[in-house]
Amino acid sequence: MLKTFMAVGIFITVNTALIFIPTVVPALQETPAYAKWGQLAIEEAQSKYPSANIIDYLHEGSESKHDSTIEKFKLWLKDDDHEFGVFVRIEYSTITEKVVNIELQENIR
Repeated sequence: MLKTFMAVGIFITVNTALIFIPTVVPALQETPAYAKWGQLAIEEAQSKYPSANIIDYLHEGSESKHDSTIEKFKLWLKDDDHEFGVFVRIEYSTITEKVVNIELQENIR
């Protein structure tokens, strides 16, 4: 009988302790400032290479010059057995966010 009380006591203790363990809530992911430019880079690459699939994406950073900003991306595409990188540079007005220029440069490996 003592064993039964001990087992019940341990069960209650363990379950009670579980109630007080804090639950880890995943942090809300903020959308990065370059996200909309990344979407535009993807759209431009898909437009230029419609039969290729984009299999990787990298934001390489941004660069400010005078009144404009250049967002730099590298996309990795696959078309049948052909894989290649495409560098996308999007220049836009820092104040108005109006696109000034979009440049795509293919990098075959």
